[in-house]
Amino acid sequence: MFFDSPTDILNICGRTGCAIFVLPNDMDVNIPKAILITPTDKSVITIEQVREVIARLSVKQLDDQYIVIRPAEALGDEAANAFLKNLEEPQDKVHFVLITDEPSKLLPTVLSRASLYFLREPGKLDTGISADHKIKDLAKKLMVARPADLVSVAEEIVKKKDGVRAYALLILATAIEMLYKSYFVTKKDVFVSKLPKFLMAYENIEKNGHIKLHLVADLC
Repeated sequence: MFFDSPTDILNICGRTGCAIFVLPNDMDVNIPKAILITPTDKSVITIEQVREVIARLSVKQLDDQYIVIRPAEALGDEAANAFLKNLEEPQDKVHFVLITDEPSKLLPTVLSRASLYFLREPGKLDTGISADHKIKDLAKKLMVARPADLVSVAEEIVKKKDGVRAYALLILATAIEMLYKSYFVTKKDVFVSKLPKFLMAYENIEKNGHIKLHLVADLC
């Protein structure tokens, strides 16, 4: 999914318990009265920081409370794991806002618990994609695969032993970003015409649909 401006973040995250926003680290985001979690001197968000926030949230919230984690990839393994239950089942009026410019560095267990939003930047559509080489390679394979080839690509994706759903969602999100940027750079309709199928696959897999089935059936 995409958003047009950092000013949209408050409205988007206000409708969900947990969302991940991909945008440059130097871009300002204004969320009034938010609890901000940032790295310590070691450039890591520690489990102690997480436990402190969880303790603050143990009291029922009367007003909307936003927890901003930035950069989200700085969450250490222990810190991220301590947050998982809160991310998956946030209490009423609690909204987790994870901001990163490198979503591929987030733990699969974190990715699987949130919707992923990319900043629409018309002036920077030809810049690189924020994903590692393997993710981009699989995204490209999905983009160009003929129906007969989708099964083998889907099988390659679901081979991952841990966090396969989050892995598949990240590959689809990367493909969506590539298609969107490719269309605005080239103006070729072939790119935008593929977007609905990829968005449908992302939505169905995000809703716990069968991963391999939707990678094949939705993208045919």
